[in-house]
Amino acid sequence: MIAKKIWLTLLIFASANPVFAETPASLMSGYAAEAAKTSSGFTPSAQRGQAFFTKEWAVSQKMPNCTVCHGKNLKVDGKHVVTDKRIDPLSPAVNSERFTSLKKAEKWFKRNCTEVVGRECTPAEKADFIQFVSKGA
Repeated sequence: MIAKKIWLTLLIFASANPVFAETPASLMSGYAAEAAKTSSGFTPSAQRGQAFFTKEWAVSQKMPNCTVCHGKNLKVDGKHVVTDKRIDPLSPAVNSERFTSLKKAEKWFKRNCTEVVGRECTPAEKADFIQFVSKGA
């Protein structure tokens, strides 16, 4: 019981300490490790990420690809095609909050992939996508 309390205390301390904050690189590494379990030697690719981002998925007429809402310039705001809500830039270079929370990343990947791709994205697709947006596309 004491060991469990110590572990929980350390966990709380670590999560409050910015040194342990998630980064786009750490999220990408996690997704890449997961992808490597089914694809030996997997390495994230910005080129595959860009192809994924611009691919016409033909699942939704209003949202055939990611660029419809996010635009082609990832360093500027986008706008949701259905709700007209502003979307912060995808590029971590101009949006320091982007891809710094696994919980948020998973929320948005699930929602956006389901709406645009028609299914949940694979860990490989997520790693490739983060590599793409992190390379200053």
